[in-house]
Amino acid sequence: MMDLRRLRAFVTLAEEGSVTRAAERLGMQQPQLTRLLRAMEAEFGTALMERLPRGIRPTEAGAALLNEARQVIVKVDGLRAVVGKAARGEQGRLAIGFTGSAALHPLVPRTLRQFRMALPAVSVTLEEATAQELVEALLRERIDAAFVRSDIIDMPEVRMESILDEPMLAALPPGHPLAREDGQPLPLACLAAESFVLYHRPTQSGLHDPIIAACRAAGFDPVVVQEAPRLPSTLSLVAAGFGVSLVPASIRDQAPRVVTFHALAECSGLSVPLRFATRRTSTSGPLLRFREMVRQVQRDEGSSG
Repeated sequence: MMDLRRLRAFVTLAEEGSVTRAAERLGMQQPQLTRLLRAMEAEFGTALMERLPRGIRPTEAGAALLNEARQVIVKVDGLRAVVGKAARGEQGRLAIGFTGSAALHPLVPRTLRQFRMALPAVSVTLEEATAQELVEALLRERIDAAFVRSDIIDMPEVRMESILDEPMLAALPPGHPLAREDGQPLPLACLAAESFVLYHRPTQSGLHDPIIAACRAAGFDPVVVQEAPRLPSTLSLVAAGFGVSLVPASIRDQAPRVVTFHALAECSGLSVPLRFATRRTSTSGPLLRFREMVRQVQRDEGSSG
């Protein structure tokens, strides 16, 4: 049976034109290489090498075999390279999901950009959805990982990795009397009499629930006059004067200019998480590389901050 080892030996014989030199190059004994050549000729039923006074050269049949053998070797070496790249996470597919608010944190686009630059052979697809929809997509293996703003519990199939916990800011409409020029933090209790614009809980529970809990800890239940499905629409409503809101600090640079932001005085639990969710059983090479890059960007942001 013809195998790759025999083909490589035959190509080496043809290139060297000498059994002695070919044997040295292959690290074989001359008798062993001669037997290999005879076995190939017996298998094909024809002479493959012409014996010359000084060396050997392919016969017409041998020249045809040489051409095909070289193509086979190139293809096999190419396959090895492809498999190696896939094993190292340098080739393949990666599907990343994110909630709308998670995508607004600089870490997410920065990681995606660096990943694409470092591993251009990996095909990346992106999907925006609610945390609940993303978890379902993870479990159904439609996506490989997701950035979410909530901690998913009672899901043994899902690994939740903590990326960061981000402070929240008060977002005030134009000309609001609580807008402080001195920049001093506002006590959360100062907002007790305000109308609130909050995120729709079924789609943004990771943002909605901490706000409600913190307000109650500060001694009041917020009066919610309007809900919005996404952070940008929430800020648009604040800018339009519908009420105040509490938003992740990372949204400040992407908000309408008329919205005023203020840090909040210390209050229990008022932060919003950014989490990286994957299937515990996933062994995808590109995913492992992406996870490494998430951690690297996280470290870089921590050191620069």
